[in-house]
Amino acid sequence: MRGMDEFVRQEAAPPSAPGEAEHPSLALANSAVTVPGGHTTDLLGTPAQAEQWLARRDLAPDGAGLAEVCATQLRSLREQVRSLLASRVAGQPALPAAVAAVNDAMTRVPTASLLRWDEKTGPHRVTPHPTTAIVEHALAAIAADAADLLTSPDAARLTACASPPCNRFLLKHGRRQWCSTRCGDRARAARAYARRTTMDDAT
Repeated sequence: MRGMDEFVRQEAAPPSAPGEAEHPSLALANSAVTVPGGHTTDLLGTPAQAEQWLARRDLAPDGAGLAEVCATQLRSLREQVRSLLASRVAGQPALPAAVAAVNDAMTRVPTASLLRWDEKTGPHRVTPHPTTAIVEHALAAIAADAADLLTSPDAARLTACASPPCNRFLLKHGRRQWCSTRCGDRARAARAYARRTTMDDAT
């Protein structure tokens, strides 16, 4: 049975950040959320959660039966994508291992229909069905999206949430620097508190 602490942490996860609907790689990067109090909500923490996360984004069918190794692969790609997004936001060179991980995920799955030779029907071409390699196809789709995001005009709008301890990324709209209304409210409250404290110290 799920503990109350785990329930609270899951409920504390904020809504989707701007850009997640268009970019599954951004959603993946944001699937481990640091919330006030130092807790982390991991939306891929178990195979069932990982499967639900993929199914909501049409990257896996319901009831796929993902194993822990599948969830581990997703979490591993998440760390590499986060590294790439952080490098882009900071204007620093990306870690070669992160670039290699995304390229590996993209090229591991064949995109062309393959030649098959059946004893009865002879030669024919078949596109591999995603359910035969659910995670590999999902990883390839997410990795391709990460490459698209980082090389598209949207990359100039990529930023990190400006409300600590939140660790999420978003695509800016105007001057907005927060991934959610909740983070924006917290940042404004922190600024107001800092101003009051400065004024109190000055008197």
